[in-house]
Amino acid sequence: MSTSMPVSMATSVSHSLPFSLPKLKPPALSPSLFRRTFFPNSTLNTLSGRTISSITFPPRLTIPTHKARHVPPKFSQADTGNTSNSSSLTHTVFGVLHLVVSLGLILAADKFLKQAFVAAAIKFPSALFGMFCIFSVLITLDATVPSAATALVSFFEPALLFIQRWLPLFYVPSLVVLPLAVKDVPAASALKIGLILVGGWLATLCVAGYTAIAVRKAVKTELVEAEPMGKPSPFSAFEVWTWTAVLIISFVSALFYPTSLGTSARTCLPFLLAATVLGYMVGTRLPSGVKKVFHPIICCALSADLTALAFGYFSKSGIEPVLGYYLTKASSNPGAGDILMGFLGSVILSFSFSMFKQRKLVKRHAAEIFTSVIISTVFSLYSTALVGRLVQLEPSLTVSILPRCITVALALSIVSLFDGANSSLTAAVVVLTGLVGANFVQATLDRLSFRDPIARGIATASSAHGLGTAALSAKEPEALPFCAIAYALNGIFGSLLCSIPAVRESLLAIVG
Repeated sequence: MSTSMPVSMATSVSHSLPFSLPKLKPPALSPSLFRRTFFPNSTLNTLSGRTISSITFPPRLTIPTHKARHVPPKFSQADTGNTSNSSSLTHTVFGVLHLVVSLGLILAADKFLKQAFVAAAIKFPSALFGMFCIFSVLITLDATVPSAATALVSFFEPALLFIQRWLPLFYVPSLVVLPLAVKDVPAASALKIGLILVGGWLATLCVAGYTAIAVRKAVKTELVEAEPMGKPSPFSAFEVWTWTAVLIISFVSALFYPTSLGTSARTCLPFLLAATVLGYMVGTRLPSGVKKVFHPIICCALSADLTALAFGYFSKSGIEPVLGYYLTKASSNPGAGDILMGFLGSVILSFSFSMFKQRKLVKRHAAEIFTSVIISTVFSLYSTALVGRLVQLEPSLTVSILPRCITVALALSIVSLFDGANSSLTAAVVVLTGLVGANFVQATLDRLSFRDPIARGIATASSAHGLGTAALSAKEPEALPFCAIAYALNGIFGSLLCSIPAVRESLLAIVG
């Protein structure tokens, strides 16, 4: 469009403007938008160095109908806000659906593998097999179609962040029902178990740390930056108040209608689950100084136990039946603890994605990681068996605490390979070991002069699994990748080792 219009361009159908066009100043359009609307780029390019004010128009201009340009309508601020709110709502709904689908697939895969292994009478952790399968698929895709591997990891990212966010909560049921687990354990035996727990944690920490340092000096591999790991979002006030409402309403309802959901365990499930979740939320908000001696896991278990005590008092049933409702170990009549522990298999499956993300780090520092993990795992299993015999601990109790330094999800799978083991005691000892590590690991590492992040990470995860890992990585993020890798590999290697009949027989021979 030129600055002047020849008469020959006029058509028989025209419209006359009763005002001078240069005086037209649309208030809703910025100067740049005004220029783009009324002047094509070709015209503006020919007018370089000239301003709009220098362009003159005839007082009355005839504009052909087929040449008229459309001026965008002016949108109000309310319309813009409504559009933004609608987009935000759509994004939230899509995010929730994404989480439900990705987490549902992981849980379904875990359940399918459990049923298949039970039907085939295979005595091997089904979730561990699934983890190897997922990791193999990711490695294969990364070698052939890297974009497909990246897309697969991205698809399951919401589920992985969900598991990471609530991971400590899945360990809590063992602590909540600890009074029932140790009810039949003599006081002298409980004291021996405590000594093995604390002394074994410190010994395993030293073995793993010094092994990592020795190998590091031998291979002299330069430390490189690890792949960034996503962090879950903190708990919001809305979540806290929602769970508080669930706790109050379901607690009162269960008092007046004890079997409103069919069974006592199902009726107690909502308020016991809410009490557990609320205890964890409150525990994570405690000052760092308080959390050194009062870990969020302890706050979580204490919240559930106090709620069970209150319900037992008001219902005049006592606390023991309520704790029995918390963890029934019956799929047809689950309690709150059964729901939480049902995620342990998905935790193992999620290890495959964690190891895949850190595959370059694992490959680069394979010598330090694998050597330290293997030696510390063997030491932990056999030293526990030996010390248990030396202090004359009952063989069934010694077998139950063998996997004390292995994460709960795999420790329960390991003790299931032994006859006569107390799985509730196993889970409780594993969690207590993690709590000891979480409270004292950093000070102990400093006292032992472990400065290398690889040694600190491997030593922490090999001795105190997930809880120790969470405590150390919160203050030393550079050690997190090595904690995560050792945390997974420690349980994996321990499970593989105990799956060998000759190893199990040797451990039983030492136990006596």
